[in-house]
Amino acid sequence: MENSATVTRSHFGTLPDGRDAFVYTLVNAHGLRARVCDFGALLLSMETPDRYGVPADLTLGFDNLEGWFDNPAYYGATVGRCGNRIAAGRFTLDGRGYELATNNDPGGIPCHLHGGIMGFSHLPWEAVIIPGGVELTRRSPDGEEGYPGNLDVRVTYQLTDDDEFVWQAEALTDAPTVVNIVHHSYWNLGGDPSRLIHDHELRIDADHFLPVTPGMIPTGEIAPVAGTPMDFTRPAAIGARIDADFEPLRLANGYDHAWVLRPGDGVRPAARVRDPASGRVMEILTDQPAVQFYTANFLDGPPGKHGASYLPRSAFCLETEAFPDAPNQPGFPSVVLRPGETYRHTLVHRFSVD
Repeated sequence: MENSATVTRSHFGTLPDGRDAFVYTLVNAHGLRARVCDFGALLLSMETPDRYGVPADLTLGFDNLEGWFDNPAYYGATVGRCGNRIAAGRFTLDGRGYELATNNDPGGIPCHLHGGIMGFSHLPWEAVIIPGGVELTRRSPDGEEGYPGNLDVRVTYQLTDDDEFVWQAEALTDAPTVVNIVHHSYWNLGGDPSRLIHDHELRIDADHFLPVTPGMIPTGEIAPVAGTPMDFTRPAAIGARIDADFEPLRLANGYDHAWVLRPGDGVRPAARVRDPASGRVMEILTDQPAVQFYTANFLDGPPGKHGASYLPRSAFCLETEAFPDAPNQPGFPSVVLRPGETYRHTLVHRFSVD
């Protein structure tokens, strides 16, 4: 990456075990400003200008380190080992069954969510400054949250002068395991979470989505979006059909589903969001097979930045990833990682204004 951002480090607070936590601030030539923390490999904030050049923070989160310790909504999180849901917290690999924490229960049906009780987003990482960004590493030991094998993980955040904010994850294992590391920021392109994201215009480069059970686990069907409220092949306002009389939307109280991205080699377009009021545009590119689009349907947590109350549908997530519950669905692309293989995931946020 040429002409990359400047990077500075500052103290953010002290962890319960007495270790220090630091913030790495990335600023590019156009004034885009990202703040990344070595606790949880979190994105704390992302500031970009609107069409008039006025900057605003586009992400949800907290002002101080203590707010991020619990973080039940996974604001700005790097989640793993397996992002999204695993049915009943169980899977079988090479004939052996594994039990994971069931830390989520949509519809009263327990499942494993985002790596478990103390997943990647709730643990400290080692960090070093790299050109234009920061590199974070940690070893997830054999048996952590029930997953097999020692997993060595590397996550990088970089900001370029092309106004691209790039998150990348890599992992190596010493025993067969399952991996689906996901970035989980909540976005409001207006920079004002008191304003719902219904007017944001969304396009998703996907012709199919994954219907789910009442427990929000994929049924195994890969269904066409055509003729349904799930069709974002052309830009549409997020709120236009969010309350439509359509079973998948009723189950999730809005959008909380995986879209199957059109196939292609390497990093390719996945989605585009535009806020008509501010003129901000965010494009998503990835090398993953799916993107989970979530409209923050159940936000009801502690006050956020500047004391803000984050309400349902005050932000959206576009989480590029493998298919949810892939360890239990033989018809889905595999998430098994074996010794000698390298897990890789690239997610690009490209910002502009119209």
